[in-house]
Amino acid sequence: MPQSVSGSEMRKRQQPHIEGPPQAAGPPRPNTCCLCWCGCCKCLWNEDRVERPERPPCRMDSIEAPEEQHPTLDELVSWARSFEQMMRSVEGRNIFREFLRSEYSEENLLFWMACEELKRESNPTTIEEKARIIYEDYVSILSPKEVSLDSRVREGINQSLAEPHRLMYEDAQLQIYTLMHRDSFPRFLNSSVYRDLLDSKRRSCLDT
Repeated sequence: MPQSVSGSEMRKRQQPHIEGPPQAAGPPRPNTCCLCWCGCCKCLWNEDRVERPERPPCRMDSIEAPEEQHPTLDELVSWARSFEQMMRSVEGRNIFREFLRSEYSEENLLFWMACEELKRESNPTTIEEKARIIYEDYVSILSPKEVSLDSRVREGINQSLAEPHRLMYEDAQLQIYTLMHRDSFPRFLNSSVYRDLLDSKRRSCLDT
């Protein structure tokens, strides 16, 4: 009998430890920056992002989405002579984009087009917002569409984050333009995307 009382008392003594109040939650973790390419947590846009309303789901890669193309034979032939001329043409860019998508490098052209749109802006608020979108979509190391930029160009972009301006991506745009010209464009001219379109246009001209 004494053993039974002793066991009951022991259980009562242990009960407060089992049913004690939960521990208070610790301080929240600080925001880490999801924009800064260097992975730091002191990005100048970090606090601003928390306060701003969520922007519409429309992204920069919706610019000039590819549609059915109808370039003339002369235009197609001229693209083979000049990458610059092809890039000036809406049809040329869209057909080139189709090829880049097949090589999983469409983001290079999308980045270049987004930079072109940014350079045409004059409203400071719009410039800041579009500069932010470009950074999130194509410069941030967290983006699946990150373009390949060297450390010097990235550093220059990072320094421009405090006061975004319409030309802040100019060096990066030139670097990606050169990459497409030297690397992707020669393969495009030998691809089925371009050759089949060129052959089809030649047959169409012969039939008329």
